[in-house]
Amino acid sequence: MENCKVYKLGDLTNRKIGYGIVQPGESVTGGVPVIKVNNIISGLRNIQDLDTTTLDNDLKYSRTKLLGGELIISVVGTIGKTAIVPNSFAGCNLVRATAMIDIQNPLTALWVKYYIDSPLGQNYIKENLNTTVQPTLNVKSLVEMPIPFYSQHVIKNSVAILKALDDKIECNRRINENLEQQAQALFKSWFVDYDPFRDGEFVESELGLIPKGWSVSSIGDMPIVVTDYVANGSFASLKENVKLYQNPEYAYFLRNTDLKSGAFIVFVDKHSYDFLSKSQLNGGEIIISNVGDVGSVFICPKLDKPMTLGNNMIMLKCISETMNAFLYVLFKWSYGQELIQSIKGGSAQPKFNKTDFKALRIVLPSHEVINEYGSILVSIFKKVEEFNKECRKLAQLRDTLLPKLMSGELQVDDVKL
Repeated sequence: MENCKVYKLGDLTNRKIGYGIVQPGESVTGGVPVIKVNNIISGLRNIQDLDTTTLDNDLKYSRTKLLGGELIISVVGTIGKTAIVPNSFAGCNLVRATAMIDIQNPLTALWVKYYIDSPLGQNYIKENLNTTVQPTLNVKSLVEMPIPFYSQHVIKNSVAILKALDDKIECNRRINENLEQQAQALFKSWFVDYDPFRDGEFVESELGLIPKGWSVSSIGDMPIVVTDYVANGSFASLKENVKLYQNPEYAYFLRNTDLKSGAFIVFVDKHSYDFLSKSQLNGGEIIISNVGDVGSVFICPKLDKPMTLGNNMIMLKCISETMNAFLYVLFKWSYGQELIQSIKGGSAQPKFNKTDFKALRIVLPSHEVINEYGSILVSIFKKVEEFNKECRKLAQLRDTLLPKLMSGELQVDDVKL
């Protein structure tokens, strides 16, 4: 193992490490975009995805005004998630739950990012959490964090290897995003603009004119099973019967953040899995977040262990793949999102319940049309799942290499991708 020097993270930064705006408030028109923890988890890809804050708030917290290229990390809630700020996000700011680590040298910034991502960095974070009120990583702990440095050759090549894997994952993600856009464009053409049906007969319905042979139905009246995490009883019984683990156990416990990031890191034992029998997953189900980040829609992946639904989400099981594909795109599309927003409530945090969801009324195409449209989408989603599966393998390879490269256990010249 090559000798290394260890530096405190605070000694590597161009500006002082600091957290962002304590109370950013509601989004405002013409405001300054702010990066939140969920943006780091889902990926910094489009500045339009960010909420905004007032110019006054931004001015008060000019210390965390972003120029692009900074390393940022989540320090409240889901702690220890990192990202390098794209140059296109210059001018944005951060919220209190995130912290800025401004390292001038891009190579050094990536090395530090990958070190923090490694088990060594994550263990340091866990050991230094302040858990008095809610788990929080203090700035002082970040400043004092020890970062090992090897030779320039080791650093440069380690970063190149890990970034190559990340770049391939991002390339696959963009392909999948394009495939999803194709599916939504087809949905708009068929079920919003009615392009293939314009020459046919239309009839009146409670939701306006629809092609003859179609109908209006509530979700609850369709052959769909809608369930959630609390399907087996009260929260008290859940607390007693469901145990969560950070290390591999019998089954995956799928959460909103995991589905967004593609990293499935929470597990349940066999007893917990059996207790959650009504919310067990086989892969392919539609999952919709119904608390907090209301309206995120996912297709459940097919993983290498049994799976069960996490809290704050509902799951739809359809009788056919084609119906599944139709409903997935419907709720991803703006029309479906508007339906979800129409039943959203909650004073402390946004949410909706499955009873109100099942009462939603939608235009239901004929069986033949759903099968025709759905069969096209099924082939698209099979491609999406293939790319997602490759991404998971690449991420597993990256995460296997990462601690060995970061510790110097594995020589960079020995790695063949």
